[in-house]
Amino acid sequence: MRRARLLLLATVPALVTASVYLLTPEDSGGGGAGPDLSAAYRSQAAEDARGAEGAKQWAEGAKGTAADALTDVPPGLAAPAEKDLAQQLVASAENSTLDWRSAYAYIEDIGDGQGYTAGLIGFCTGTHDLLTLVERYSKVHPDNGLAPYIPALREVDGTDSHEGLDPGFPAAWKAEAARPAFQRAQDAERDRVYFDPAVRLAKLDGLGELGQFVYYDAMVFHGPGTDPTGLYGMRERALQKADSPTEGGSERAYLDAFLDIRRAAMKTRDAGIDTSRVDTAQRRFLDDGNLALETPLEWQVYGETFKVP
Repeated sequence: MRRARLLLLATVPALVTASVYLLTPEDSGGGGAGPDLSAAYRSQAAEDARGAEGAKQWAEGAKGTAADALTDVPPGLAAPAEKDLAQQLVASAENSTLDWRSAYAYIEDIGDGQGYTAGLIGFCTGTHDLLTLVERYSKVHPDNGLAPYIPALREVDGTDSHEGLDPGFPAAWKAEAARPAFQRAQDAERDRVYFDPAVRLAKLDGLGELGQFVYYDAMVFHGPGTDPTGLYGMRERALQKADSPTEGGSERAYLDAFLDIRRAAMKTRDAGIDTSRVDTAQRRFLDDGNLALETPLEWQVYGETFKVP
């Protein structure tokens, strides 16, 4: 969970789809009541003290509750072409590239207090998700080159320490990342913890592809927390300012409120942080009325222009 990568990158010079709605086909503010999830989010707060794992467990429970509501909803951002587009958008902000597959072998301590940041989605040795990835992978592939580091990963979990990891862990990660099996494991963990819960929640809120991506990118950067700067916490605050489409509100107005909250949450981490992944990417798509995230797309992150034809 690469929450603070922008602190360092801020100095760098810089498939047509249909919108998905649960109840209404247009951004009309039409009526309809969706599931009331606020109480569930609040009840999760205590469990979320652990971080991503606790909130993930809540999301897994919500998956069963929401299954019937989403049975007939189109795939939206989960469709293969749209999902690839989502990974390109995230990679432009996380790694300054559209080649998201090039990040499997990435590993670096970026000085954000979360230890090593590594891999496809910025798994961190200090935020439990990297440990979970390696543990799950090692159950299927016990002889992998990262398995010997599991005791050390457990010890440093929740800290920025490298104790027991240096000097060999970065090289072991890069070597393992060349194996298709570990690449698939990173894909699966990205989907299980970040992509699937975010997209599912966005669909419950009646959001189309842009809104689904907005939630996903927030999940990647902020994590699935119920605190004011986690995805679930930001969503609850946004719902206090604007009704979601499922609740009969305007999709544009709701996303506008969410992005305001998201930007402020980024600033609480560091007042000087680069917020261009919101300002000149997601906000631009919203201002253009591109709720379906239709291509071609053009956006800027850290002053660099990216295009998808």
